[in-house]
Amino acid sequence: METTLAIVGPTATGKTELAIEIAEQIGGEIINADALQVYRGFDIGTAKPSKQEQQRVPHHLIDIVEAEHRYSAGEFSKRGRKAIEEIRGRGKQPIVVGGSGLYIRSLFEGLSPVPPGDPEVHSRLRKKLEEEGLEALRKQLKELDPVSALRISSGDTQRILRALEVALVTGRPLGEWIADQPFGEQALPSTKICLTLPKSLLYDRIECRVQRMVDYGWVEEVRNLLASGVNPEAPAFQAIGYRQIVRFLNDETTLEVALGDTVQATKRFAKRQNTWFRKEPGVQWVDALGVKGLGPDLMSMSFLNGFGGSNGEAQH
Repeated sequence: METTLAIVGPTATGKTELAIEIAEQIGGEIINADALQVYRGFDIGTAKPSKQEQQRVPHHLIDIVEAEHRYSAGEFSKRGRKAIEEIRGRGKQPIVVGGSGLYIRSLFEGLSPVPPGDPEVHSRLRKKLEEEGLEALRKQLKELDPVSALRISSGDTQRILRALEVALVTGRPLGEWIADQPFGEQALPSTKICLTLPKSLLYDRIECRVQRMVDYGWVEEVRNLLASGVNPEAPAFQAIGYRQIVRFLNDETTLEVALGDTVQATKRFAKRQNTWFRKEPGVQWVDALGVKGLGPDLMSMSFLNGFGGSNGEAQH
């Protein structure tokens, strides 16, 4: 079975840029493994590849669902494996790109047997959310599943609800289910490259990127989404920054505070991503600065051995 290249790592490390450079050299097509770039209309704040970038190299699993759809690691795994098969069928190299650790694991290793939800428990939790607010659910999750409480973003309503539902229905934390051995699917061989940057530089990049997103029209994008009827409670609005901008548009805070909160939430997210990938077996760590702008010299990088043919030339 052929090996699939995956470029992973924290946000703002340059994964998309590197993946496009490699894809152009080895005859590759990119499979998106970001949990939020799948949503139509959520472009600027998710750092979705531009139309020009998507024209340079074919991209898959971008703009495939509406904001109200609850996308999952299981759905990604099924779609991703199908995309890999189709890309190989065209004689091209699939390159998986993204920072969603669970999605990457589910694609290559399979998923643990997490039980189905319970409508009654879900309804009860929804009622508690409406009456007591998200903080009450977060407090309950800390008591029942402290590992998941630390891992899940404080504003991620959908995942907090799901983790609580699993804990209440099964009496077992979601983290234990995830840690179980995969089942039901054959593991896919992969070469996982994780881009890394010094923390100070990464945080500077995050701050600059948030400001650049605003300059590109992020606030207008959110305003248009709301005006088109997208529910601000929809799963897509769990993307960092979107809910903060909604609060600004609702006159609940200033833009400066909203962006400051976005920067801090993104830094915390990047830290969680780093922690996740450092625990994943078989990940090769690569200095993001060391590969930037290498051009054809990229083919000399050890992690590309075996991709793109023996001469390092693109397969067409």
